[in-house]
Amino acid sequence: MALERLTEEQVRTWSREQKDRWWLEKVYRGDMPQLTLRSAATGFLLGGVLSATNLYIGAKTGWTLGVGLTSVILAYAAFRLMSQLGVRDMTILENNASQSVATAAGYMTGPLISGLAAYMWIENALIPWWQMLLFNIVLSVLGVLVAFPMKRRFINDEQQPFPEGQACGVVLDALYSTSAAVGMFKARALAGAAALAGGLSALMGENLMKLVQEKWLGFSSSFHLPHDFGYAKLVEKGWISEPKLSGAPLSQLGMVPALDLAMFGAGGLMGLRSAASMMLGMLLNFVVIVPAMIAAGEILPRANGTFSRAHVLNSWALWWGIVIMVVASLVALFAKPEVFVQAFRGLRRRKSTGEDPVAHIELPLWISFLGIPIVGAIGIWMAYTWFGVSWVFGLSALPLIMILSLIAASSTALTGITPTGSLSKIPQFTFGALDPKHPPTNLMTGVMCVEVAGNASNLLMDIKPGYMLGGKPRHQAIGHMIGIVAGALASTPLFYVLFLSGYSPGDNVQATMSPDGGQFGFPSAVQWKGVSELVTAIFGGSGGTLLTRSIVISMVIAAVAGVVMEVLRIRTRGRFPLSPLAIGLGVVIPPESTLAMFAGAAFFAWMERRHANAESSGHKLWVDSKEPICAGLIAGAALIGIADILTKVFLL
Repeated sequence: MALERLTEEQVRTWSREQKDRWWLEKVYRGDMPQLTLRSAATGFLLGGVLSATNLYIGAKTGWTLGVGLTSVILAYAAFRLMSQLGVRDMTILENNASQSVATAAGYMTGPLISGLAAYMWIENALIPWWQMLLFNIVLSVLGVLVAFPMKRRFINDEQQPFPEGQACGVVLDALYSTSAAVGMFKARALAGAAALAGGLSALMGENLMKLVQEKWLGFSSSFHLPHDFGYAKLVEKGWISEPKLSGAPLSQLGMVPALDLAMFGAGGLMGLRSAASMMLGMLLNFVVIVPAMIAAGEILPRANGTFSRAHVLNSWALWWGIVIMVVASLVALFAKPEVFVQAFRGLRRRKSTGEDPVAHIELPLWISFLGIPIVGAIGIWMAYTWFGVSWVFGLSALPLIMILSLIAASSTALTGITPTGSLSKIPQFTFGALDPKHPPTNLMTGVMCVEVAGNASNLLMDIKPGYMLGGKPRHQAIGHMIGIVAGALASTPLFYVLFLSGYSPGDNVQATMSPDGGQFGFPSAVQWKGVSELVTAIFGGSGGTLLTRSIVISMVIAAVAGVVMEVLRIRTRGRFPLSPLAIGLGVVIPPESTLAMFAGAAFFAWMERRHANAESSGHKLWVDSKEPICAGLIAGAALIGIADILTKVFLL
C-alpha cells in the first residue's frame, strides 16, 4: 500500500494526540502478524551472522556496517524462495520485525572493537568473556529503556526522518506492494536508483575492481573510478594547484567533494533546511574559524607538519560543535516536557484516562522510569566490581548518558549518522580529568555512555519503519531485546576465538590481538587508547591545559547561539530556517559527507519545484517517488560498499 504521511503543516500545527489518532486510523495494521516465532528466529539467525561479520570487519577497519537494509532483503528473499515450496510468505510487519532483531544484533560489536579492547590493552589483562557479554547486554538494555521516552517526541510528534530507518520502510513497502500499479512504479524507481548507485559504487570499489580485473581477467593492474572525481590525481600530476586555507590544503581538511550516492540519498530524505544548516556549520568551521585559529597558532599541525580533519576536530573544533548541539538539544527537550510529565502521571494512575490513543500498543513509559535506575544501578555495580570504576563516577555518568543519548538520537533522526566517535571523547575527557590516575574510569564510563546512546539511537532508527508501516512499538522493543541477546551470543565468543585464541597468561594482550604486521589493526581501539593516554598525560602529569582560552570562548559563543536559534525555531513553530543541531553536525561530520547530503537535498528540492504540477510524469517520479529513489540510492551504494569491504577481507 502507499505509505501515508502527514504534511509539513500538519506536523507543525497538530498536537501529538491528533497525530496519534491519525496514525491509528490511517497507518496502524492492527493484529497483522509481526513478532512471530519465525520472524524472531529469522532475525536472530541473520543478526548472529551479521554481527559476526561486523566484528570481523570492524577489527580491520574500525567500521561497523549498517545491517537494516541487508537483513530486509535477505529475509524477503529467503521467504519468497521458500514460498515457492509451499511455506507461507512473511507479512510486511514480520519482515520488519526480523530486520529490527537483526539490526540490534549487528550493532552489538561496537564496544568489543573499541572501548573494551582498549581497556584490555591498557590494563594488559583479559576481561572474562561472561563479564564482557553481560556488561554489553546490560548497557544495551539500558539504551532501550532510555529510547522509549524519546520515541514519542522524535517519531510520533516531530515525525523526524531517521533516513536509514525511513529507507528500510520504503524498501519494505515497495517489496510488498508490487501488485499495485503505484507500488510497481515506486519499486521500479527504487530498483533503478539502486542499480545506478550500485553500478557506480562497483566501478568506484577499489577491491571489487582489483578482484575482477586482476584475479578474474588476469590484468597486471586495475583501475577504479576515483571517489573524489579525480581531484587527488590532478593535484599529484601538477595539473591543478591545490587551494590552501592558512597553509592547510583543502584535502587535509576533508574539503574535497566525493561521489557518495548514499549520502546524496540521505540528503534527499533529510530535506533542504537541515542540509543547508549542516552546510553552514561545515563552512563556518572549516572555511572561517579553523583557518583563523591556524593563523593565530591556536591549532598546531601534527608532528609531521601536516593537518587532518580528525586532528583539527579533536584538538580544537570538536568542542564548539558539541556545545551547540548539547545546548540546542537541551532547549528542545525542556521546551516539550509533556512526555516526562505524562510519564510521571502514569506512575500514579492505574487506569487509562483516554488521553493517550496509543497507550495500548506503546511500551509503557513507567517501565523506562522504573527500569533506568534499576538497570543503571546494575551497570554501575558491574563497572565498580569488574573494572574498578568508583561508585561516584559511575553515578555521575548517568546524567551524562541521558544528555549524550539525546544528542545521538537527534543526530540519527536528522542524518542517519550516530556520532558515537565524537561523543565518546566527552566522557573520556570529563572523567579523565576527574580521575586522571586511573585510566579505566575514563574508558569504562566512555563505553557506558556511548553504548547506551548508540543503542537508544539504533532502536529509534528501528522503530521508524515500524511506525511508517503500522506496526506495534512494543513488538519492536521486544525484538530489539532479542537482537541484543543474539548479537552478544554470536559476537562475544567469536571475539575471543578470533583474536585471543593464542593468548597465554603473561602475554601482552595488545600484541596478541593486534601483532605488528597482522591483519587486525583495531583502529577504533587504538583511538580510544590514545585518547585515554592523552587525558592521563594532560590531567595526571604535565600535559598542560586541555581547554585553551580560545576553545572556552568558542564554547561560550556556541552555547549562546544554540539557545537563541533553538528558541527562535520553537517560537516560530519551525519556520526559523536554521537548526543549531544541524550546524553542530556540520562541524563533526566529514565535510565530504555534508557536501554530498547538501547536493542531494538541493537536487530533490529543485526537482520538486520544477515538477510542481501533480499531474505531470516528472511529479510522479521525482516528488511522489522521492523516498523510493533516495532509499534505492542508499541501498545500492551501501550494499556495494559493503561488498567492496568484504571482497578485501575475504577474497583479496
